[in-house]
Amino acid sequence: MFDFTAPPPLSLYIHFPWCIRKCPYCDFNSHAVGEELPEQAYVDALLKDLEQELPGVWGRTVQSIFMGGGTPSLFSAPAMDRLLSGVRARLPLSPDAEITLEANPGSAEQGRFAGYREAGINRLSIGVQSFSDTQLRQLGRVHGTEEALRAAHAARAAGFENFNLDLMFGLPGQNTEQALAELTTATGLEPAHLSWYQLTIEPNTLFHAHPPALPDEDLKWAIQEAGQSLLATQGYTQYEVSAYARAGQRCRHNLNYWRFGDYIGIGAGAHGKTTDGARGVIQRRWKTRHPQAFLANAGSAECVAGQRQLGAADAVFEFTLNRLRLREGFRLGEFTDVTGLDPQRIAPLLEQAAADGLLRLDDGRVRHTEHGWRFLDNLIERFLVEEDQHARCQPD
Repeated sequence: MFDFTAPPPLSLYIHFPWCIRKCPYCDFNSHAVGEELPEQAYVDALLKDLEQELPGVWGRTVQSIFMGGGTPSLFSAPAMDRLLSGVRARLPLSPDAEITLEANPGSAEQGRFAGYREAGINRLSIGVQSFSDTQLRQLGRVHGTEEALRAAHAARAAGFENFNLDLMFGLPGQNTEQALAELTTATGLEPAHLSWYQLTIEPNTLFHAHPPALPDEDLKWAIQEAGQSLLATQGYTQYEVSAYARAGQRCRHNLNYWRFGDYIGIGAGAHGKTTDGARGVIQRRWKTRHPQAFLANAGSAECVAGQRQLGAADAVFEFTLNRLRLREGFRLGEFTDVTGLDPQRIAPLLEQAAADGLLRLDDGRVRHTEHGWRFLDNLIERFLVEEDQHARCQPD
C-alpha cells in the first residue's frame, strides 16, 4: 500500500496512569492512586509490554523517550533507573537521546529530581499550570504557587538546564493583565521551553459536567496575541500551536509526533504508531486503559485493546493534522518520506488551500499564511477526505 525508502525516526512513549487525585479538566487516562503505588509491579509490566512491541521495530534506534501520565514523578528514582536500564537492555538508544519525565511541582517530587538525573533523564516537563493559588485551587491542583516556583529552581539545581513549564491561559475569571503576569513569572524562571496553552473543556471531565465561567473568545484571543508578543521579547519562539522554545531547545520527542514519526507506546492506555516498510504498512495500536487490567495482562495479547492499519486517506489527514501544527511547514518530499505516498495524493488539496489564502506553496515547500495560521482548524479540516478503499484492520 505505502512505498517507503526508510522508516521514520522512532520514539518511545511510556504512560504512568496514577495521580494523587484527578483534576477536573483532565481527560487523560489517569486514576487517583490508592493506598499503595504498585511501583515494582508496574515497572515489570512495562518491560513485558515493551518486549511484546520489539518484533515490530527490530534493528531500529530510539531517538527519544517521553514518560507521561498521570504523574510519573510519583515513581521513585530507583524505579526509573530500573525501568530505563531495562529499556536500554532491550532497544538501541541513540547516545544523545532526549529522555523526558513529566513531573508535578510538589515537594516530594522535587526531592527526587537529582535521582532522576542520575538515572539518565535529561529533560523535565513540570506541570505548573498557574502561578495563582486561587486558580490552582479551581483547577484542582495539589500544589501551590510557592511549590511551583521552587520546582523550577530545584530542577536547575539538580542539573536540568533543559526543562519545560506547562502553563494554561483562559482560566476562570482571568483577564489579559493576569494572564500576562503569570507568563512573566514563568519566563522569569528561565525555562528552556514553555508549553502555554488554552484551557479547554473536554467531554467526560468534571468541568464538562459543571463548567466554570471562562473568558469569552475575543478575550482569549487578545490574551493569546499579547502573550505571544511577550514571549517573543523574552527569546521564546513559537514553533507549534502551544509550544515555545529558546534556540535549540525544541522538544525533540514531540517534534517526532508532529512530523509523523513512529513511536512505541507502552503502559496502561498508551498508543503507538509504527511503520513496516517491507510490508508497506502503517499501524496504530493501543493498550488496555485500566491499570489493574494492564498489570494483569502485560505482555499478552489481552493487553492490546485495539489495532488498525491506516489507509491512504488516514495517512493524509493524520500527517496534515500533525504537521500543520508546526510553524515550519513541510516539504512535499517529507510527506512522501513518512507516509510512503506520492505527493500528488495531497497536491490538489494544497493548491486549493493556497488559492484560498491559507497556505503558500513555493518550490515544493508548504507554509502557512498568517490567515491560515489563525484559522488552523479550518485549514486542517480540508484534509479530512473520504476514506479510500484500501483494506483496514478494524479495532478489537
